Amino acid sequence: MYDIIGDVHGHATILKKLLTQLGYQKTESGYSHSDRKAIFVGDFINRGPEIKKTIRIVRAMVENKHAMAVLGNHEINAIIYYLKFKTGDPLVKASNKNFFSLFKTINQFVGNSEEFLEHLQWLRTLPLFLDMGDFRVVHACWSKPAVDFVKANIPAGKIKKSVFREIYRNPKSDAGRSIWTLTKGIDFRLPGDLKLINNKGVSPRTFRMRWWEQPPGKTFEEMSFESKFSLPHYTIPEQIIPENYVYPEDEPIVFFGHYCRGNGPFIVRSNICCVDSCINGTKKLTAYRWNGEKTLNKENLIQIGK
Repeated sequence: MYDIIGDVHGHATILKKLLTQLGYQKTESGYSHSDRKAIFVGDFINRGPEIKKTIRIVRAMVENKHAMAVLGNHEINAIIYYLKFKTGDPLVKASNKNFFSLFKTINQFVGNSEEFLEHLQWLRTLPLFLDMGDFRVVHACWSKPAVDFVKANIPAGKIKKSVFREIYRNPKSDAGRSIWTLTKGIDFRLPGDLKLINNKGVSPRTFRMRWWEQPPGKTFEEMSFESKFSLPHYTIPEQIIPENYVYPEDEPIVFFGHYCRGNGPFIVRSNICCVDSCINGTKKLTAYRWNGEKTLNKENLIQIGK
């Protein structure tokens, strides 16, 4: 049986409390359970105060078969940030705003840069998704086309640096679209001539979509999976509906993080569960205890606070 754990983001103390609550015991080979295994949905680095401790806990559990983990977009950004061109010049300019959250991780490894570089090597061995048969795990979005592309084009095992270079330099390539969809989801990009005002009085240019639903006939708010704002309740014009992969209701349960659901709901459909409880704001970490069921049960959600 498995315990699927949401985005930890460097909060090692809360993670240890959750593992203890779930019945895991600290051993020489990391936290372990006699008959269960943890699965981390990615984004265990950045933002929090104990990033170094967190990655050590997760890595020890994974390497000693007490846990499994998938890559999140924060881990991928860390890998990309340290890549170089053949000339030795860095691939990413330090001023790139997409990597600002990584600087907290870098600062916590000052004096331990060799250890962090070893962690980056290890991160490349983690998969982009897990298909366990009866359930699935991905960081942000289970897209069949993206999963099929990865299966056909990215061999299992340590992911080559060239793959990460490509998705950074060519995010619209087949590899870029597939990997970023799996780890960042699908953003609804509004056309330049359409202005929406959210409940905060701001006009967003993008919003995170409910990637498992069909957009036609839905309102902007009905298709939004944002946690920070709500959108107008009028129907999306057919002309601007983006391409979207729908996750059927008869498919296996899929667990994911990424969406910062501080106020829930975490179970959004009978086979859809987001376990990201926005730990940096709520100081709460969420897990789902899967016991073989085909339909999600809210009684299996476990949440622990600071």
